[in-house]
Amino acid sequence: MTPSPVVKTFWDEPTGSWQYVFHDPQTMKGAIVDPVLDFDPLAAATGTKNADAIIAYVQDAGIEITHILDTHPHADHFSAAPYIKSKIGGTTAIGEHVKKVQKLWQGIYNLPDLPTDGAQWDVLFADGDEFTVGGIPVRVIFSPGHTLASITYVAGDAAFVHDTFMMPDSGTSRADFPGGSSADLYASLMKILALPDETRLYVGHDYAPDGREAQCCATVAEHKARNIHLKDSPSEAEYRAVRDKRDGTLPLPKLMLAALQVNIRGGRLPEAEENGRSYLKIPLNHFEPR
Repeated sequence: MTPSPVVKTFWDEPTGSWQYVFHDPQTMKGAIVDPVLDFDPLAAATGTKNADAIIAYVQDAGIEITHILDTHPHADHFSAAPYIKSKIGGTTAIGEHVKKVQKLWQGIYNLPDLPTDGAQWDVLFADGDEFTVGGIPVRVIFSPGHTLASITYVAGDAAFVHDTFMMPDSGTSRADFPGGSSADLYASLMKILALPDETRLYVGHDYAPDGREAQCCATVAEHKARNIHLKDSPSEAEYRAVRDKRDGTLPLPKLMLAALQVNIRGGRLPEAEENGRSYLKIPLNHFEPR
């Protein structure tokens, strides 16, 4: 029988982001997925409200965090992985192809001294890697398309699918960021849909269309039946035509240029300058207006 982790969800409304803690109820060991470091773009101020809520939950519940897992370098929020590790420990991890994302954005930001070997994380996972969180087996699926480095964590009967699927009434995620590919995304979606029908898919974002409550989970079977981009079993060409047309209408995420220079550093702010303050860089005129 497939182990079933307990999953606790945390919603960040400003960025539409879902954060997760899953744990093994037998051993009370757990992992955190995609934690958010708060950022106010008008004040250029960071905060730890989201991360502190996660820390309070795991401490109150008596969960020992063994891993802090990012699915990819996020374009819409800063990662809180280093902050959480500094407070409660845990092995930080991401997919091994983050090195390609680092090199890509190193050029965009003109950061010649940025290490691009992924050493900012404790572990870099490859496709098919396996590890355990308590008694919960976790398998890594390389699932690019949204980014070059995206991975999915399949933990027992729960899969943390980041920015591949949205909720069924919203379809799937965009694939137009630097290094993105609707062809790669289609292949990743098919790999995830090959999981058992009862697998719970926990998404990275929800923007609550039509005023409904924010949601984060649907099963493989529910996506096969109701996902607006996939329910009619489109061919790759049919899917890409819909995805690429939609992506051509979307503005870039408002925090992308701020977030990626933090997230390619593993969630760390740029090194402080001589006045003790960190500064973000904005690459003017690199991207076309939308």
